[in-house]
Amino acid sequence: MVETAQQTSDGPQIAAPHRELLDQVLDKWSLQVLDQLCGRPSRFNELRRAIPVVTQKSLTTTLRRLERNGMVERVVVSSRPVAVEYRITPLGKTLQDLIDALLRWTTVTMADVERARARFDAEA
Repeated sequence: MVETAQQTSDGPQIAAPHRELLDQVLDKWSLQVLDQLCGRPSRFNELRRAIPVVTQKSLTTTLRRLERNGMVERVVVSSRPVAVEYRITPLGKTLQDLIDALLRWTTVTMADVERARARFDAEA
């Protein structure tokens, strides 16, 4: 049986599987990885250069989680030497508009957020 988001009098309630998926797609590095891969396929080290603050271990973990959830595919490229490339899947591509919207939202609201943080910190 698949759990779904339930509608209650308080609004939609997110079931555990949905929360888990959202946690994995919206975690610290996934949005940046997905944003990069929506642009073009990349090798591991290209992703590391594009996201310089991510550690090798965190990037590996993020890619494996995104691959497990069907958002990213790992493709062995037959070249000399053999290389691995990461590509966005059709399922992962469905997130592009959402990622773009979130990134636009952060750009538009960042000044308001910074003012709210400063107010909060001054009162603390």
